[in-house]
Amino acid sequence: SSSLPPRPPAAAPAMAEEEEYAEEAARGITVRDVSPAAFIAAFAQHLKNSPKFSVPTYVEVVKTAKHKELSPYDEDWFFIRAAAVARKVYLRQGTGVGALRKRMGGKYRRGTLTEEHSDAAGGCIRNVMQSLETMNILEKDPKGGRRVTRVGQQALDKIATAVYQEQQEEA
Repeated sequence: SSSLPPRPPAAAPAMAEEEEYAEEAARGITVRDVSPAAFIAAFAQHLKNSPKFSVPTYVEVVKTAKHKELSPYDEDWFFIRAAAVARKVYLRQGTGVGALRKRMGGKYRRGTLTEEHSDAAGGCIRNVMQSLETMNILEKDPKGGRRVTRVGQQALDKIATAVYQEQQEEA
């Protein structure tokens, strides 16, 4: 006649895929939940279709870094770079041009000398950030660097949700 609490019910079986998807949708899909390549491609397409996003006139002739020999072959490289920059700033708020130069840099091959890291061109990244600021996706952080605005986070998460749903349909 001891007063023990009632026994908890047995653990529920594993959730079905539909319930799991409903749970994901309920908490919201973010940029972290989708593959980087798929998100960057989708957001680049969104920027290309947006009339607010301004592209500088020099994009056909400029190199993206000193260790490159030629400008990019892809005509849409500026949109892809802008999507990559927006994603990087989304993942780490307060990121500035200098950090992105390091992140998007590459190997500088110097012939017979040892190879070393070379930063990307800062002007391209700076112009990308300024174009994203005119679209109200990024803003200057008072502590330095840039951060994603509230409107920008909603836009990026909306595109991430669309990419996630595409990936679920393919699987």
